[in-house]
Amino acid sequence: MDWQSLWLSGKLALVTVLILLPLCVFAGRALAYHQFRGKSLIEALIMVPLVLPPTVVGYYLLVSFGSESWLGQWLRNTFGIELVFHFSGLVLASILVNIPFALQPIQRAFEAIPVDVRDAAACCGMSKSKILTRIELPMIWPGLVTALVLTFSHVLGEFGVVLMMGGNISGETKTISIAIYDSVQAFDFDAAGIMSLILLLFAISALALTTSLSRRMGGQHERQH
Repeated sequence: MDWQSLWLSGKLALVTVLILLPLCVFAGRALAYHQFRGKSLIEALIMVPLVLPPTVVGYYLLVSFGSESWLGQWLRNTFGIELVFHFSGLVLASILVNIPFALQPIQRAFEAIPVDVRDAAACCGMSKSKILTRIELPMIWPGLVTALVLTFSHVLGEFGVVLMMGGNISGETKTISIAIYDSVQAFDFDAAGIMSLILLLFAISALALTTSLSRRMGGQHERQH
């Protein structure tokens, strides 16, 4: 069992969730409540990581932020930041790949809030920030938990984009999915089996939780209508 790789994967998943979820709350709210030109295109672009192979996303990130690219050189010369083959690069890649997993459940949860609830809160003199924190966030908590679980679980299983962007550096970019691959390459099927079982059990638990929350959201939506 490669505990270091498991710890690194957990750390990557946690950092991704902490950065991505707050951003998706505001983005999901805006997409749920507003209609504007180009909205369909933006939503389509957000969903691209669901159908695009992770290695393709990793390739474009590698080309965009590599040491030979103008952007990579600018980041290194101006801020001393190097993303490729570093943990920070994995965080960037994970955020981009997991936007649809975090954003879609939150957007759907905001869309399920009846308009008259928000109108009533506004008529009572509540500010937009108070409506968000006191009315909307408590009502969308199943969507938030679903987004958290899906994003965390997906980050744990990332392979292609992580390998392309971070390589296989122990303690820096070697996640548990890469550790499983290395174990199979070394014919250490016992270690690969243990790590795979851990991910399998976590995935089943995550899917069971999200399914339960989705049913609860659906029940709430039916009662409200």
